[in-house]
Amino acid sequence: MPRAELLNSESYEIGHEIDVYVEKIEDASGKLVLSRRRADFMRIWEDILKLHDNQEITQVKILRRIKGGMVVDLLGIEAFLPGSQIDVRPVRDFDGWINKTIDIKVVKVNHPSENVVVSHKVLLEEQLMEQRGAIMSKLEKGLVLEGTVKAISDFGVFVDLGGVDGLVHITDLSWGRVTHPSEVVKLDQVCKVVVLDFDNDKKRISLGMKQLTPHPWDNIGEKYEHNTKVNGKVVSLTDYGAFIEIEKGIEGLIHISEMSWTQHVKHPSQVVSMGQVVEAVVLNIDKENKKLALGMKQLDPDPWEDLMKKYPLDSKHKGVVRNLTNFGVFVELEPGVDGLVHISDLSWTKKIRHPGEFVKKGDVLDVIVIAIDAEQRRIALGHKQINTNPWDVFEETYKVDSVTEAKIERIIEKGVIVELPDGVDGFVPVSQLSFAPVKAISDFFKIGDVLPLKVVEFDKESKKIVLSVVENLRHKDASVIEAYNLSHPVPNADKYAQEPIQSASAEEIADFMAETAALQDKKDIKILVEEAATGSKVEVKEEKTEE
Repeated sequence: MPRAELLNSESYEIGHEIDVYVEKIEDASGKLVLSRRRADFMRIWEDILKLHDNQEITQVKILRRIKGGMVVDLLGIEAFLPGSQIDVRPVRDFDGWINKTIDIKVVKVNHPSENVVVSHKVLLEEQLMEQRGAIMSKLEKGLVLEGTVKAISDFGVFVDLGGVDGLVHITDLSWGRVTHPSEVVKLDQVCKVVVLDFDNDKKRISLGMKQLTPHPWDNIGEKYEHNTKVNGKVVSLTDYGAFIEIEKGIEGLIHISEMSWTQHVKHPSQVVSMGQVVEAVVLNIDKENKKLALGMKQLDPDPWEDLMKKYPLDSKHKGVVRNLTNFGVFVELEPGVDGLVHISDLSWTKKIRHPGEFVKKGDVLDVIVIAIDAEQRRIALGHKQINTNPWDVFEETYKVDSVTEAKIERIIEKGVIVELPDGVDGFVPVSQLSFAPVKAISDFFKIGDVLPLKVVEFDKESKKIVLSVVENLRHKDASVIEAYNLSHPVPNADKYAQEPIQSASAEEIADFMAETAALQDKKDIKILVEEAATGSKVEVKEEKTEE
């Protein structure tokens, strides 16, 4: 046996008995190869096996940290203590355990590699088993306990109650909004919790923290009344408004309609932003359903009180065209104040199919206030009312059998629309354009052609003037008729000029009136407008009378 195998070899004497381990039966020279160190290890290994087999407790010293755990001194040899077996709680500071002496049990022995795994956690769990049983036997709903925050996750907090873990769900941490549990508690924090529910079989315990304090809504009536001013943080934005947290557990809604008296707010983000602290006024408290209605515009005086004084009925103003719809024009009287000029109130004389034929965005338009709805906050304006109704004059100018000339303004299926000298529109049925039947009007008549006409019907109430070329030419000289036929060469016009001519049929006139008057008869159309001035949702509902 080499001298290096002997510790303190100078103390050995001839005749002393020592333990040795046979490494080889025979070396190159035929001698046995012995080891004192190996013998010492084998003796310790036998002791370790006994510790493992009997699950005895022994002490070790933690030497150093390695990947996955710690190295400990077990009876003079190095053993492995996994990180998960150090404590029942997750270890966050491994370096703090170095050089500590702890009790362990040998949990695994690997003979081929002579590796040993030990555990400190199994001893702690055995100690906690009795505590768990005692705690579980005393558990009841409503019991208040003290525990330590063991782990924090996105959905809640695990609290160690002394050997038994319970979960405080994120919704049970606070009466207010909680984005993440770390906003409320920290790791290793000692806190009080109340038992909400438990399952003995699955060892699950549901805990709560907010239940230890009264619900903020219980005393809301003592703090907030109607018209009370409050400050709060914007915690949520929706299409219809913003939710404001005025204190933990109490949120109110500022509806989009309560944000501005005059501005057409499409989305609350135009006025407020997430996290912003805003001032508001309490409008309504529904304690039963825990709903709080708030308003921002109420912080300022209602401008409509001044607007009604500033824009009285029949007052005349100038405004800028801001938006065009099928049913009218929205005119801005001042920033944030719009009024509607219905399509029927644009002109006394023109049959307007769309407001775009009459005005363009950005045009300055003279208007007169014809109605104010303070409750719905709407102003009805008129443009044609700036001037007197010319139909009183037209009644004399365009009486039946009067002769005039007019320019073709528009061609429709049943005839042509002409513009008379006073700017008023009239209708010439297709049967009254030529002595011969006209199958395709646009083949023989063009926009801008001037026609000789006679008034055959005048209706002041429905603002209708029906005219006829045929009646105008009926008793004229042949040369006049021939000249007209040459400029509008309808086939067989000369032949039919010698025969009796039919007057405009009621059907032709009815078709014309249905096409044009329906666009302007606002008595038969009710319009519901929601913020139409900015192009928002517009609902048009037609209620047709039996007539």
